This record gives sequence, structure tokens and C-alpha cells, in this order.
Amino acid sequence: MKLSNWIRFTWDLTQLPTFETALGEHYEIGTATVDDAMELRKIISSSFVLDPMWSPDLQEVTEKIETWLERAFASPDSIFLALRHGTRIIGAAVLSTQPDADMQLIPGPCISMEYRNRGFGTRLLEQALTRLREAGLPQATGVAKENVPVSKFLYPKFNATSSPYDFTPLVPA
Repeated sequence: MKLSNWIRFTWDLTQLPTFETALGEHYEIGTATVDDAMELRKIISSSFVLDPMWSPDLQEVTEKIETWLERAFASPDSIFLALRHGTRIIGAAVLSTQPDADMQLIPGPCISMEYRNRGFGTRLLEQALTRLREAGLPQATGVAKENVPVSKFLYPKFNATSSPYDFTPLVPA
């Protein structure tokens, strides 16, 4: 089975501009609480399950994301961001503040399907990169499948450098 083509994106956090963080009325991005964990998982999962661009690779992606999330939720070095519309969580980002982590965006900004294409992914990525910079990281990394909107439009917005990334398949020994 051929695995998807993946790209690693790297941001130089020392060169980030000051961001316009304005959101519309009734929207806010903040640190998620422990009580938000289940909602964050739902948002992240549905972002992939309901997006037809991920369908051919859904099992592969789901397994990887679950592994990343388990590690992140168990780590004191993680930051969880929630994008809220009123009291409802409509977006999520999970971040690792460990400088030696394989990636800091786990899996990156995820927005509910009905709220996409309104700039919320951009605002959530801005907040994620800012939080990582505030945590003292000089750079941040994330991975995404080649030819999906996040790889083509969102991640390059912030001067990310990109390179091919090869996941080692999970094969029983």
C-alpha cells in the first residue's frame, strides 16, 4: 500500500509578524480546559472524517492523529486551544512546547466544516504560532498531506519552509 505524500512545514518563530487577532463578535480563541478534552477530540476527528480530501487516507491519518493526541493529552508540555462561538467549540489546535518534539502542531488547526472558509483557520494558526513563540521555541513544525488546502493555502501564509516528510509505516514486527 502506498502511503500519502506528506510535507513537513517549519516556521521560524523569531521572524513572525504581529498578527491581526480580531475575530467577529461572539468568537474567541483561548486555552481549553481539561473539561474540553472530549470536544477537542470531536472537532479534530470530524475535521478529517467529514473532509473528502482525506477520505482515501482516513485510516492512516486517524491512527496517526490518535497516537499524537494520546501523547499530547498525557504531556504537561502541551497547549490546547479552543475556538469558541459563544459556548460551542468550533475549532481546536493542540500544540507541543517541547523543542525536540517531532512536531509542535498536533495536528494543526482544525475547524468544524460549517465554519470553514471564514478565516478561522488562519486566526487559530496565528494563535498557535504565537503561543509556541511565547513558550520560548525558536521554530515550530507540523505535517500535512500534500495537495490538501492546509498545505496549499494556510501553512504557506506564514512563510513556512516545506520539505517532503516520510512516515514510517506501522508494521508489526
